[in-house]
Amino acid sequence: MQRIMLKSKIHRATVTGLELDYEGSIAIDENLMEAADMLAGEQVQVLNLNNGERFITYVIRGKRGTGQMMLNGPAARLAVLGDTIIVLAYAPMEDAEARKFKATVVKVDARNRIAKILKK
Repeated sequence: MQRIMLKSKIHRATVTGLELDYEGSIAIDENLMEAADMLAGEQVQVLNLNNGERFITYVIRGKRGTGQMMLNGPAARLAVLGDTIIVLAYAPMEDAEARKFKATVVKVDARNRIAKILKK
């Protein structure tokens, strides 16, 4: 049996940009992508703590070292600048692996810089 498990998350990031005239996605600072083991094109779920929106999109590379967390296309209508979001990535795993797996949690500061990386 396979289970869909949380692989990694970027916790309590701040939305830094909104670009409606784009086909879709979330642009994430490459430093955060690497810390959270997220790849360009990977499906993610975004949770907006300010308004309760939950949506699925995909990751594109944001500019390294900028703290960029920019919602593009239709997702840009689901937040405002400064909203706090959580970005989640999941992975299918066999039951035995899932029982031992620890997700990577990247906690960020108010400027979306890495504050702490945990395995939970």
